[in-house]
Amino acid sequence: MKIIKLEPKKFSEKIFQMKGISKKAVEEHLKLYQGYINKYNEIQEKLSQLTDDDFLKANQTYSLVRELKVELSFAWGGIINHEIYFSHLGGEGKISDSDLFKQIKKDFGSFENYKKDLKATGISARGWVWTAWNEKEKRLFNYLGDAQNTFPVWYAKPILALDVYEHAYFMDFGSNRGNYIDVFFENLNWKEIEKNFEKIFECYCENKCKCNEDCQC
Repeated sequence: MKIIKLEPKKFSEKIFQMKGISKKAVEEHLKLYQGYINKYNEIQEKLSQLTDDDFLKANQTYSLVRELKVELSFAWGGIINHEIYFSHLGGEGKISDSDLFKQIKKDFGSFENYKKDLKATGISARGWVWTAWNEKEKRLFNYLGDAQNTFPVWYAKPILALDVYEHAYFMDFGSNRGNYIDVFFENLNWKEIEKNFEKIFECYCENKCKCNEDCQC
């Protein structure tokens, strides 16, 4: 397996100055993100060292191949989920009258309905919530995951991520997850989320792909 060493992404300093979410909580949270980077790199090394005997012993109940492949997906999910999450925090929670705003109103009926749906999804989840574009249905929707690598949804491209693991809020909010989600909304940088949304459509024009080599469509 080819090894691609990852380095942690740099986020805006504004994530340390948020309303209701303390600098200490963010600092501790970023340590977990760094941990996922470290483990991803470590697991890649171990995969590259698998022997012919390891491959022959692969099975679905337990094997070194299965263990490493599962944990690689968990570490990768932890990296990407946190990069989306921290990249759109540190804002003032104000959304402009953008294409994204219009799409939210179209798909949810109103922005308030969208927030209500996302909050309820967040309270129902055990790990993560995403707002994503469903390429097949051509609409936005909210879905949940109970771990970093559970419940993938095909054709879904996340534009917003909400961490609802206890580590994300317990230091500042105790068990009051609903209050944390309210404060999360107040600290969103919607310009970053709008950029995520716009990137989806940079590749398409009336269903005719205009992708470049780096596009992930």
